[in-house]
Amino acid sequence: MSEIRKRIVEGEDKAESAESDHVDSEDDKDLSNKIPQGTDKTPKILKDLLDKLPERWKNWVIRFIFSWLMIGGFGLIIYGGPLALMIATLVVQVKCFEEIINIGYAVYRIHGLPWFRSLSWYFLITSNYFFYGESLVEYFGIVINRTDFLRILVSYHRFFSFCLYCIGFVWFVLSLVKKYYMKQFSLFAWTHVTLLIVVTQSYLIIKNIFEGLIWFIVPVSMVICNDIMAYVFGFFFGKTPLIKLSPKKTWEGFIGGGVSTIIFGLLASYVMCQFPFFICPIEYSEELGRMTMDCEPSALFRPEQFTITTLENSKIYQLFGLPSTFTYYPFLLHSLSLSIFSSVIGPFGGFFASGFKRAFKIKDFGDVIPGHGGIMDRFDCQFLMATFVYVYIYSFIRSDSPQKLLSQVLYLKPEQQLQLYHMLKESLEHRNI
Repeated sequence: MSEIRKRIVEGEDKAESAESDHVDSEDDKDLSNKIPQGTDKTPKILKDLLDKLPERWKNWVIRFIFSWLMIGGFGLIIYGGPLALMIATLVVQVKCFEEIINIGYAVYRIHGLPWFRSLSWYFLITSNYFFYGESLVEYFGIVINRTDFLRILVSYHRFFSFCLYCIGFVWFVLSLVKKYYMKQFSLFAWTHVTLLIVVTQSYLIIKNIFEGLIWFIVPVSMVICNDIMAYVFGFFFGKTPLIKLSPKKTWEGFIGGGVSTIIFGLLASYVMCQFPFFICPIEYSEELGRMTMDCEPSALFRPEQFTITTLENSKIYQLFGLPSTFTYYPFLLHSLSLSIFSSVIGPFGGFFASGFKRAFKIKDFGDVIPGHGGIMDRFDCQFLMATFVYVYIYSFIRSDSPQKLLSQVLYLKPEQQLQLYHMLKESLEHRNI
């Protein structure tokens, strides 16, 4: 009898352990009822108008309408200029952060814990203070140095940022509750990974905007074009599955979207290269006392002549009545690199997001955009693209400007500035300049 009782107890322990494993398993967490889904959300007017259409075509029409509404909104923001784009970037950042954090709360099922939601938003504010402060120091350093109060904030910006983070860190430790240690630390890590993905990338987007609107608009438009055309080609011609993470993605859509993106990128770049509004970097003008976008176009945006010198090729062109000399902008070569990245690597940002959503059995990050989902559903590829553009600019394009160097010199003490002046003067005189 004792042996039988022992086996029963062991069996109960195993069953209890299996049940515990089942509950805690990430693969078994279904959040579809807790996170609102945008693809299931349709305005009542549209729902009534499209009621007789098949489900497949109903989704197509809804996505088509709201895609063009978003493109129109994007065009209006561009018309508003750099400030409007920066504000829009900040709004998108906050909304993406909210969507990912809400999933974290649903995953770890933490209710009634003190201050945790407030802590997440505090860390977002602290991160933005650090990153946006860095931008202000770089681009407005000359102006900030004229005000003693702001000069202190600039000189010790990183120290103040670290102090703010330490406050949040201490706040988190004091908020720990004995029963929920594991979940609280998991959500703490979730918050920091979200900050890394969202805040860092939006900071890089703003850095790209300051280099010239073309470095922001062209890459963003490429990702939009790739997303739309991949959907169109996949919808009408898709037969061969591309990746298991996204069963609806097909090779036909991937290739069709890639070719369309390259063509669109070259055409859009050619048009924008002709307008100073798009190509001039955004800088602060001491004479005007404000930000300005007036400049002499750099070599990247000045037209150059390319002549086909090979005899055989020139004869072929003459035979068909084609010119053997072409005018092009050097930026088009960089645009080609950007379009290839957005077509080949960019979609993997979407695949990553798809895998994340499948892990928690949700279709969308939210329901802000009917037919599309949340803001994060539309910006998953944009963040990866923003990082590439930033790295590309600083690897192949940008060099330190006199304005940036001057803003750094102004942080030196007066005697150090004078010493630098004499050193520079001696160097110029030594080279007979």
